Amino acid sequence: MSTLTKSNHIGRKISRIRELRDMKQEALAQALGISQQTISALENSETIDEERLAEVAKALGVSVEALKNFSDEAAINYFNNFYDNSGSNGAFSHGPIFTFNPLDKLMESIEENKKLYERLVQAEKDKVEFLQNILRDK
Repeated sequence: MSTLTKSNHIGRKISRIRELRDMKQEALAQALGISQQTISALENSETIDEERLAEVAKALGVSVEALKNFSDEAAINYFNNFYDNSGSNGAFSHGPIFTFNPLDKLMESIEENKKLYERLVQAEKDKVEFLQNILRDK
């Protein structure tokens, strides 16, 4: 298999980003409202339609462009450069240097989890209503 084919395999990119975010297939499936088996199939797909790609990117917390352009080499270079430049004059600093407000990221995460929870609760309510209708018809 050539390097070019491997680097353009969108399913592998999804899998790597998911793994780097320490997310299991089940969690991504739940966030998208699909099955774990569907995630597995997506990660084995060389191409994915743009609409599904946008949904996956959003669930992973990255842009579609970041997903399309992801490479392991670029990620390694990013982290190597980050740590090489993390201190002043080569010395390590005493804490992380954030280029964003961590509280904003935390609030975004809480909001996303709240929306996911609300979708799950609604799905359960729909199941209960469906089952009640079946019992009522008997």
